[in-house]
Amino acid sequence: MSTTVLIVEDHPVNRDIIGRRLSKRGYTIRYAVDGPSAVEGAVEFEPDIILMDIGLGEMDGCEATRRIKDNPSTANIPVIALTASAFETDRKKALDAGCIDFDTKPVDLPRLLLKMNHALLVQ
Repeated sequence: MSTTVLIVEDHPVNRDIIGRRLSKRGYTIRYAVDGPSAVEGAVEFEPDIILMDIGLGEMDGCEATRRIKDNPSTANIPVIALTASAFETDRKKALDAGCIDFDTKPVDLPRLLLKMNHALLVQ
């Protein structure tokens, strides 16, 4: 059984790169392009883990994460925030919203895989 990853990313190139790299490593990939589709996708796809872009449109990744965490059927899905911003305030905001971890873009795949494996173990 493969691990299902919901990638929430509004930039098509980033979405494609992350998805292809994880797919090659045996992950089942599902996509959401904004906050509302992330919240819906968490319910529909029942992913094992969510990679959440923080810089989304009117509903940012932090708000989408809060809504996912507020829903009892999706509350236990670990969420890792992905953002181009490396500011400590952004990291704190993501963790306060319910993200289990935080990583910066462009994605360093070995580092992200370590964080994903850790998040899946502690969920």
